[in-house]
Amino acid sequence: MRIAVEDLDVALSGRTVVSGVRIVAEDGEIAGLVGPNGSGKSTVLRTVYRHLRPHAGRVLVGGTDIRALSPAESARQVAALPQERGSDFELSVREVVAMGRTPYKRAFAGEDRGDAGLVESALERVGMVGAGRRRFSALSGGERQRVLLARALAQDPRVLVLDEPTNHLDVRHQVELLALLREQRRTTLLALHDLNAAASVCDRLHVLHGGAVVASGTPREVLTADLLAEVFGVRAAVVEHPLTGDPLIAFDHRAPAALTPVS
Repeated sequence: MRIAVEDLDVALSGRTVVSGVRIVAEDGEIAGLVGPNGSGKSTVLRTVYRHLRPHAGRVLVGGTDIRALSPAESARQVAALPQERGSDFELSVREVVAMGRTPYKRAFAGEDRGDAGLVESALERVGMVGAGRRRFSALSGGERQRVLLARALAQDPRVLVLDEPTNHLDVRHQVELLALLREQRRTTLLALHDLNAAASVCDRLHVLHGGAVVASGTPREVLTADLLAEVFGVRAAVVEHPLTGDPLIAFDHRAPAALTPVS
């Protein structure tokens, strides 16, 4: 399902933090939001999954304004893994993942066989299939991250929205998560700090700076040495990854570039 953010303005505490943002992820495409801290990535994503209401603009899911949908219908279309993640759930891992089935259930309805299958499948896909009875609050940060991703997958949405999904994950589980996203080919909008991970997993990148989109295109089109200097304030060379052929950014940690404004 195609998702499009059109002319989005968001103000927080009377201050505009996102202005005129246009972002798109085509059906089955992984679109990444990258940019420095404070550039507006999380604000855009919070608007997509209805945590924030925009001052202007709209979010279209399959051509429908997401604000025109009921909360349950919206949750059936879009599942989110936000940065603000609960750590005090006094629930088992399986119970947390089963929460993803809530948008499909009537009040007080129990779990059916289809729900159980989706929950077990989601746990298996994130490598937590044997952890269903463990307390969520007793898990490590990386394990919690994987369980919350399983909850989003169990929701069986048309669109996934992920805010820094590789946070707290070790290298192996970062690689496995990114491979999972590519394998499922579900329309996905995600924010990443790791530019090399973004270059590897994303079909399209949108670069945010100062609350506005300053570049959009494929990773090869967007991730240039000039843009990295202007937006991120770093000196880097962009080369070909020897294993995958993706763009690979080699940063110069000895001589960072001077930060220059983006015109």
